[in-house]
Amino acid sequence: MIIDVHGHYTTAPKALEAWRNRQIAGIQDPAQMPKVADLKISDDELRESIESNQLAKMRERGSDLTIFSPRASFMAHHIGDFQVSLTWAAICNELCYRVSQLFPDHFIGAAMLPQSPGVDPKTCIPELEKCVKEYGFVAINLNPDPSGGHWTSPPLTDRHWYPIYEKMVELGIPAMIHVSTSCNACFHTTGAHYINADTTAVMQLIQGDLFKDFPALKFVIPHGGGAAPYHWGRYRGLAQEMKKPLLTQHLLGNVFFDTCVYHQPGIDLLTKVIPVDNILFASEMIGAVKGIDPETSHNYDDTKRYIEATLNLSAQDRYQVYEGNARRVYSRLDAALKRKGK
Repeated sequence: MIIDVHGHYTTAPKALEAWRNRQIAGIQDPAQMPKVADLKISDDELRESIESNQLAKMRERGSDLTIFSPRASFMAHHIGDFQVSLTWAAICNELCYRVSQLFPDHFIGAAMLPQSPGVDPKTCIPELEKCVKEYGFVAINLNPDPSGGHWTSPPLTDRHWYPIYEKMVELGIPAMIHVSTSCNACFHTTGAHYINADTTAVMQLIQGDLFKDFPALKFVIPHGGGAAPYHWGRYRGLAQEMKKPLLTQHLLGNVFFDTCVYHQPGIDLLTKVIPVDNILFASEMIGAVKGIDPETSHNYDDTKRYIEATLNLSAQDRYQVYEGNARRVYSRLDAALKRKGK
C-alpha cells in the first residue's frame, strides 16, 4: 500500500467557510453567531468535493490511503476563545469523519484539537477522545503555536503539554506537529511559518529530555522536517555541545519526518540524511503548493515521483517509506487495516 500520512480537507464545500465567517463575525456581534445546526452539507456534496479532487489525484498518482485531517490554515486557534475553537474543531472533525465513512478504503481521520492561546491543553482531551474512540481517528495534529505566529506557548518539552502527551500514549496515537495560519505579517503562513515551526519543534526536542518521560511518544514533523535535514550537522553539533546523546538515540526513536518536499534534490537530501526508518510518505496534496513545476511539467506536490526517482532508496526502503513505517508509527491505522485483512 501507499499510505499518505499528510492530507487536509482543503476542498470542503464552501458552506463550511461561510459558516466560519459567520462565527468569526459573531465574536464581536453575538447576534450573528450561527448555530451548529445552521451548517448543512449533504453526503452528495462531500462526495463531489472528494471524488473530483483528492480521490481523483490519488488514483492518478497511485496512492491508496490518506490520513485526513481538517484544513490546517482553517484551524486558526488564535481566533476567539476556547468555546469558539471547540465548536469549530468539532465541526471540522465531523466532516473528516463523514468523508472517512463515505470512502473507508481511501481516507482515515486525524483530529484537529480545540486549542486556544493561554488555555490549558487538557481542555482538548474530550474532543481528542471522541475522535479516536467514536470516529476511529488514528492521530492528532498538535499546534505548538496557537497564537498564530507570536509563539506565546511554552516549548513542546514543557509540562504544559503533558496532559496531551499522556493521552496520546494511553491511546497509542502519534501527533503531527502542525501550526495554522500566521497572523504575524513577518511570517508567510505556508512559506515561512510552517517551515519555521517544523524546525523550531526539532530544536525544542533536542534541547529537552521529553522522551525520557514519554519513551512511547511519537511525533511526525511535516514538510520534510523544515530546515532540520538540511542543517543536520548543525543540530548534531548543538546536541553534542549540550551534552545530549547522539540524535539517533535522543530523537530518532520518537521523531519522524514526512516527504512533503516539493523537488527532487530535497527528497534526495532527506533520504540521504535521515534514516529510512524515520521517513513517512506524504504529499499534503491539494495543499500549500498546487501548481505545476515548469522544470518537470508535473505537480510540485506529486511526491511519489521523487520517491521513485531517488537513488538513495532500495525496493525494501521504498516499502518502509510507503507503508511499513506508517503502520509502525500509526498503530491504530495498522490495527484498522488488519481488521480489513490488509
